[in-house]
Amino acid sequence: MAEAFRFGVRVKPGAKREAVGGRWGDGALVVAVAAPAVEGKANEAVRKALAKAFGVRKQDVEVVAGERGRDKVVQVDPAPAGAAEVLARLLNG
Repeated sequence: MAEAFRFGVRVKPGAKREAVGGRWGDGALVVAVAAPAVEGKANEAVRKALAKAFGVRKQDVEVVAGERGRDKVVQVDPAPAGAAEVLARLLNG
């Protein structure tokens, strides 16, 4: 069974368009979502955007830290094949 894959993200809520890619600060993945940062809407949008980027179901993506902030730790469980490579490509994109 594949282990969970964790990484840091920097969320940009209220963006004009959804986008996953780029590096923030010490290596967090930038995730821009149109949803506002109210009542968990941005967190849901982040889960959906990351699920699409990694090719997994939304319920496989969980915010494990930073629920109420822009800096979060996200876990993909089970980790998809090549998750580290996908993350590296997104960070450089």
